[in-house]
Amino acid sequence: MTQKSITIKASLDARQAAYFVQTAGKFESEIQVSVDEKRINAKSIMGTIALNMQEGQTALITADGKDEAAAVEELAAVLA
Repeated sequence: MTQKSITIKASLDARQAAYFVQTAGKFESEIQVSVDEKRINAKSIMGTIALNMQEGQTALITADGKDEAAAVEELAAVLA
């Protein structure tokens, strides 16, 4: 399991949330994102929108699978 905590640089609108989900979908690993007490599947557009990621919040990206390190790094780059 690989984890990375980052500070979100810009709030996600629907288009950016879709890009985030598309990026997560490229990986085979199970990927989750946590903000505060909420945790969602990063490959779910509804979950990503419901998480309502805002600028300045801290997000924890967790991935488990054969490409977990690459998944965490690429998704962190999308949010940072």
